Amino acid sequence: MKILFLPLDERPCNYSYAPMIARKNERLDLILPDKEILSHKKQPADIEAIKKFLLDNVEQADVAVLSMDMLIYGGLLPSRLHEKSFEDLSKNIEILQDLKKKNPKVKIYAFQSLMRCPQYNSSEEEPDYYADYGYKIFKQKYLEDKSQRDDISAAEEAELSSIQIPAEILNDYVQRRRTNLKVNETILSDVKKGLIEFLIIPQDDSSPYGYTALDQQKLINQIQKENLQEKTMIFPGADEIGMTLINRAYNDFYHVQPKVFAIYSSILGPTIIPLYEDRPLYSTLADHLVATNSLLVDSPEEADYILAINTPGKKMQESFAEKKDITYSTFRNLRLFCQKIQYYLDKGVKVAVADSAYANGGDYALINYLDSMNLLDRLAGYAGWNTDANTLGTVIAQAEIGENKDIDNLKARIIEDVFYQANVRQNVVNNFLPQHSLSYYDFKDKEDLVKQEIANELLAKYNNLQLAKKYPIDHLQISMPWHRMFEIKVSI
Repeated sequence: MKILFLPLDERPCNYSYAPMIARKNERLDLILPDKEILSHKKQPADIEAIKKFLLDNVEQADVAVLSMDMLIYGGLLPSRLHEKSFEDLSKNIEILQDLKKKNPKVKIYAFQSLMRCPQYNSSEEEPDYYADYGYKIFKQKYLEDKSQRDDISAAEEAELSSIQIPAEILNDYVQRRRTNLKVNETILSDVKKGLIEFLIIPQDDSSPYGYTALDQQKLINQIQKENLQEKTMIFPGADEIGMTLINRAYNDFYHVQPKVFAIYSSILGPTIIPLYEDRPLYSTLADHLVATNSLLVDSPEEADYILAINTPGKKMQESFAEKKDITYSTFRNLRLFCQKIQYYLDKGVKVAVADSAYANGGDYALINYLDSMNLLDRLAGYAGWNTDANTLGTVIAQAEIGENKDIDNLKARIIEDVFYQANVRQNVVNNFLPQHSLSYYDFKDKEDLVKQEIANELLAKYNNLQLAKKYPIDHLQISMPWHRMFEIKVSI
């Protein structure tokens, strides 16, 4: 099958991960646009060039998997920054009808983000005023919403009363949210019309109260009113959704429904609400499996593969936290977890690992166990990056449409997700950058020096693995798509 794929943005997690997973699957061919016409961080994409790319290639495609944020706003970050009217934005949606006219048989699988509301002060990915008012914008609506749907404490009431935001700033933010929500509602109408086969509305940095929760409820009401539950889903995630929809399209096209049995490293793991998400881990797992048209089964005997999910003991922390919560040891048993993985592998069962113990990075302890037991290269997939949802979508896609035991992908994920995110990134930020008067977002004219330091540290850590003796790496090439420390791309 051929899939016409329009990614969320140009970062490796959106542009490169899906092709990496699909590259050895002879039954799947992805058609991607040239990266040059896509967005570059806050700079919008060339939307007219994107439309031309889609129209030029749709006739050869069985399926189109489309980021509506890219198609309508010119990218994820531009969707948070634009000053366009709904009328102007809605013109970009009309391309869906043109695609269906040119290829009536093409099935469109789409995703469009619910605009996020981060709970911190930073304008790195938001409007400039978010550097000073980001937390206040989030917390004001969070507390207002909570006070109406639940109880708030006296301290919370006092905090709400103390929040002051200039009217012009709040008006700008609220108006953009209203416009984007109207676009969300229009896309839902296109599902109702049959233009879109399946739609995912992912929530990036979600919260149980506040702007995103309120907008989510409005969309849920529309979905229920128009009876679109079988065609539309809303759940936490963002950068993995392109892979999830490619996975869904693949399963639909070949009429398969993979059966999955999940095991966890802790008893409370499925009930824990991960950082940056608004629901228990089990619910997000269920969402991702339903989204790919996979089935969570009750026994390993029924399963096509085992999804081994590494979870926190009682609460989730960042991977780079200096002091680990004691429940990572007392409320889970990594050794037993890894023994279960070995047991299933020895029985010839396919096993993939979703490393969701921490946010923003994998679990060193898990990798050390699996490596010492010589299990890493026997896995059908591994990921542990950013959020629980990012990790789950990536691993499920690897297990279902990727090559079994994909060593190149495995090495890349361990190096980026565990070594970089959980260790090297912080080490470089805390020790190397200050020595050269550099910062997290500003490398001045020394980016090549930073990349070389990162490569050296990553290679040293990889060479400490047993895996490295079997699959040696001589050289790593590092790229930094947004010229900051948050994400990198490793070429082996």
